[in-house]
Amino acid sequence: MGKGLPTYFISHGGGPWPYITGEFRRNFDQLEHSLLDMRAELKGLVTAVLVISGHWEERKFAISSGAQPGMVYDYHGFPEHLYHIKYGAPGSPELARRAQGLLQARGIEADLDPTRGFDHGTFSILKPLYPEETIPVVQLSLDVSYDPALHLEVGRALAPLRDEGVLIIGSGLSYHNLGAIRDASGHEASRQFDAWLQQTLVHASAHDRIERLLEWERAPFARAAHPREDHLIPLMAAVGAASDEPGAVTYHQTDFAGGLTASSFRFGNLPEISASMGDTQ
Repeated sequence: MGKGLPTYFISHGGGPWPYITGEFRRNFDQLEHSLLDMRAELKGLVTAVLVISGHWEERKFAISSGAQPGMVYDYHGFPEHLYHIKYGAPGSPELARRAQGLLQARGIEADLDPTRGFDHGTFSILKPLYPEETIPVVQLSLDVSYDPALHLEVGRALAPLRDEGVLIIGSGLSYHNLGAIRDASGHEASRQFDAWLQQTLVHASAHDRIERLLEWERAPFARAAHPREDHLIPLMAAVGAASDEPGAVTYHQTDFAGGLTASSFRFGNLPEISASMGDTQ
């Protein structure tokens, strides 16, 4: 059994989907059910959340440090009311400074950003996970280099947070090629790249898992699945924070958006809930 909370890589779906009604919303039923299952298995364990979002990148790392973050409506083509929604969870300047210190101790520069709001890589998954909007949330940006080794090291630096009740989530998509989504040419690419992810994250040894991730571009249909790897790199931080602990699939869908394959993963086992720990969530 691993120490502390497990880490997660979550395929976060499209736009502000938890706030949408109607037929389009049905595309995300399986994803929502997986998040509700995740909520149940983490009940009483989480004191704060740190999200490495595929929707925020900087020339060096940045950490949201505001006490009451706003919103970033980083999507297009949705009805007007979806540009006025609010996920009202607090931030945590204390956690932001703690994360910054852990990164700096490993020689990784990170700025605090008190103005950064929640982007949909964060609020789309946290709305089903924590609809009460009371759990503090901090975001960490990607580095624009998209260097897998660097982001794995970021995860390793942040690993102590797992023992402090902080849930570390890499938020992206296991397949992210918007052009191919629209013309349906991505079905086979998403299937084959997902199969490589399953082998790498669930079945490979800890050593091979890292080696395969460092050379992810050699995977079948790698660049067809991720022409720009912003939605894959958050996975590296989640894996790095989990060290050599086992991976498991938490969400797997083969008919997303009409035929795409998408998955989410957990790294590490759930710690036993102490009998003295209250039901705080």
